[in-house]
Amino acid sequence: MSRVLSLLKPYRLSMAAAWGLMLLELAVELVMPILIAKMIDDGIIAGNLNMVIRWGVIMIGLSLFSFAAGITNSFIAARIGQNYGFDIRKKLFEKVQSFSFAQYGHFDTSTLITRMTNDVTQLQNAVFMSLRIMLRAPLMIVFGTAMALYVHFGLSLVLVIVVPVMLVFMMFMMRRGASMFERVQKRLDKVNSVMRENLTGIRLIKAFVRSDHEKSRFQKSSKALMDETIRVIRTFESIVPLLLLVMNGALLLILWLGFVEMQNGTVTTGEIVAIINYAARIIISLSIFTFITIAFARGKASAGRIDEVLNVEQEKLNWVTETYPKDGDLTLENVFFTYPGGTAPVLKDLSMTVKRGEMAAILGGTGSGKSALLSLIPRLYEPDSGIISIGGRDISQMKMDSLRREIGFVPQESHLFTGSIFDNIRWGKKNATEKEIVEAARKAQIHETVAALPDGYHTMIGQKGVTLSGGQKQRLSIARALIRKPDILLLDDSTSALDVKTEVALIDAITEEKCTIIIVTQKISTAEQADRIFMIEDGQVAMSGTHKELSSQNGLYKRLMESQGRKENIHEQTRG
Repeated sequence: MSRVLSLLKPYRLSMAAAWGLMLLELAVELVMPILIAKMIDDGIIAGNLNMVIRWGVIMIGLSLFSFAAGITNSFIAARIGQNYGFDIRKKLFEKVQSFSFAQYGHFDTSTLITRMTNDVTQLQNAVFMSLRIMLRAPLMIVFGTAMALYVHFGLSLVLVIVVPVMLVFMMFMMRRGASMFERVQKRLDKVNSVMRENLTGIRLIKAFVRSDHEKSRFQKSSKALMDETIRVIRTFESIVPLLLLVMNGALLLILWLGFVEMQNGTVTTGEIVAIINYAARIIISLSIFTFITIAFARGKASAGRIDEVLNVEQEKLNWVTETYPKDGDLTLENVFFTYPGGTAPVLKDLSMTVKRGEMAAILGGTGSGKSALLSLIPRLYEPDSGIISIGGRDISQMKMDSLRREIGFVPQESHLFTGSIFDNIRWGKKNATEKEIVEAARKAQIHETVAALPDGYHTMIGQKGVTLSGGQKQRLSIARALIRKPDILLLDDSTSALDVKTEVALIDAITEEKCTIIIVTQKISTAEQADRIFMIEDGQVAMSGTHKELSSQNGLYKRLMESQGRKENIHEQTRG
């Protein structure tokens, strides 16, 4: 928990102030039973009204002082707790943003959401309780027992015997509770996972009429969470009755011994009342300690889960200062790559060169390594071996930001964000002007569609672009990449939802950018527009060349053409 606790360092002074106020409040509470004893013995029993008034005024004044200290303590504790929660969430989000693709795969999305929300809330509660009552309850138990011994040693020996036993029991339960609450949090992860899958895949669920199945799956995971939570609560709720049984038994024993001692004249009525008062306060503190135990058991479990994320070491990259070289050819030499957690390499001794300013098409069957190849160029993954270079410079020796700023990447799944169309295109370049946004949209063949909308570029779209068609989302994603004016444009099957005419116009527009273009596709109509085509098979370049060269050979490319019914250059037909 070292990283989680280290985030409390900026609040040390505020925490010290909160604990100081808590100690003042505790001191008043510890003094009160003695004042009550004096009021009884010196005032009520002695029939001295002045002493009753005197001690009564002092008690009221101390109570008001204690109330003010408690209110201020609560305010400071709440403020520290909220700021601490903000700091943890910020740190977690920054850490997740720094993950490589390989590291991100170690955590399910649902568990990261739970850790940034529910687990952080548990830590906030633990911090608040530590400043408000965590120390107060055990200190009341310890000093309450000491004060009772001061009032009358003999009667208070009962507390000396019972209280340590109860404290050891409570500490045992807290250690046991940490593992129990960790299981609860994991069950919560599972519920969040099912909810996330359902919310993102609701269209598919409706289309396949699988609502009943998904309801059953959710109920199963939700019931598992409920059962685990009930099991934990049942365990901890049993503590309070046991606690009250033991402490009330001790209280009765003190009353019986006090009656005997009072008959013998060795104890006064006020002293008995004071000891009973201390015992009652100790009972209350032990009851509160039960809730503290639950809060800290949950906090300990949550802290461990958060630390697990924060302790992920940043991947060791070459800390270099070399910047991106403009106007260079892209070359892959003897590249091997295996997905993290995989056993077999996806790319095997792959070598290829794309000339500066050329458009290269990459074709191949499912699982041949096309998307993996594209992911290596912006270093989303690192190759197992081999060299990827631009202009003769190894990209592993380039500054990551310098490399990625020169690359426009359009992934296979078009991902848009909640907001306006304007904001989604500008997401590729934060300081883009309206003119640049319109220009990028025109090149992506989406301008006319956007202009026809009632609110134009200020039309709001739902999360992931749920209000748009597949083709519209692809073209907006391409516009977002084009607005960067990239030196290398990577399109991972990003025109699959476009008709031939729109696709031809799009490619004609992007080739005017004079950037290096690499497009992964399954369509011959797309590949024939490229300057060079690479056929990938089993992680290697099986064949390469122009459309004319490959179509004249009896090989994989020609078979793919025949399977798509392609015999002529449809690109030329469409343009004509």
